Amino acid sequence: MTDRRLLLAVDAPSLLHRNHHARVESQLHDRGGRPAWALHGMLRQILEAIDQFAPDAVLFGLDDRTSSLREQAYPAYKAGRAEKDPALVDQLDRAGALLDALGMRTVTPPGLEADDVNASAATWAERQGWNCVLITSDRDVFAHISDHTQVLRLISGGITGSPLLNPARLHAMYGVAAEHYLEYAALRGDASDNLPGVPGLGEKSASVLLSQMGSMQAVWADIEHCDGATLVATLDSYCEEQGTRRIGAAVLKRLVTPEARERFDFNLAMMSGRTDLDLGLTPDVPGSPGLLPLEPDRVARVVGHLGVPSTTDLALRVLTEPPASFDS
Repeated sequence: MTDRRLLLAVDAPSLLHRNHHARVESQLHDRGGRPAWALHGMLRQILEAIDQFAPDAVLFGLDDRTSSLREQAYPAYKAGRAEKDPALVDQLDRAGALLDALGMRTVTPPGLEADDVNASAATWAERQGWNCVLITSDRDVFAHISDHTQVLRLISGGITGSPLLNPARLHAMYGVAAEHYLEYAALRGDASDNLPGVPGLGEKSASVLLSQMGSMQAVWADIEHCDGATLVATLDSYCEEQGTRRIGAAVLKRLVTPEARERFDFNLAMMSGRTDLDLGLTPDVPGSPGLLPLEPDRVARVVGHLGVPSTTDLALRVLTEPPASFDS
């Protein structure tokens, strides 16, 4: 990344879920007596991220918890997930108000999810000539990784112990180019969202297919116009080079069924994030929501309500000083 201005975009529900389970034993309540451990954990992590990356603006994506366009299209979407703890639901419902009161910018797109906000954030940053860091614990946003958008995927190590993924690191992990990760995910499926993959194609075969054929557009074109001859020859040649069993004919057999193309196209539509949302960011208007620095009195009041003095001190230090240039 260069010295371009930086947008930090946060998948708030993802962080809230993770912190709820990681910090539930603390039973932290705010000064009003309401559960606050997930809210505090999310905010603490974002403060640490702001301290590390020094962004110029911070955006939080929230899920629309009243309706879902994806669920309307596919009633089994995310089916099988455990029912949420009421304490987590309470904190999910309060997150937007807390962040808005702090002076952050939050977006809850009607019928959509925080993933869509992240997708639009990456697009907005690119159009504005900014860099972008997306923070989440989910893999969905890997499709938006580029030369100017990185993903900090939160795992058990927290902010400092989590991987910051760029195109090279993503390729090292999955064997596919960042611009084709969405196709890879559509082939593989996503069990957490109850989206089965193309039958018979796992992560390894999907990775080999895309790395050797370049894109699924090339794959479908070869099947349509050449009966998959190029696909079989390409995959078998790769397998010979690797000294492994040939897979060309087996992969082709799985792809030529109508169900395979239907499943791929459906997953692609379900997994694609919206890139055209109005994020309401106005970087040319000083003091508008999401732009740093924030007002010290406001920060002290809002963060102080959580009742953790060390977090209030950190917030005052990282949120009320002008951002530095991001250099990584």
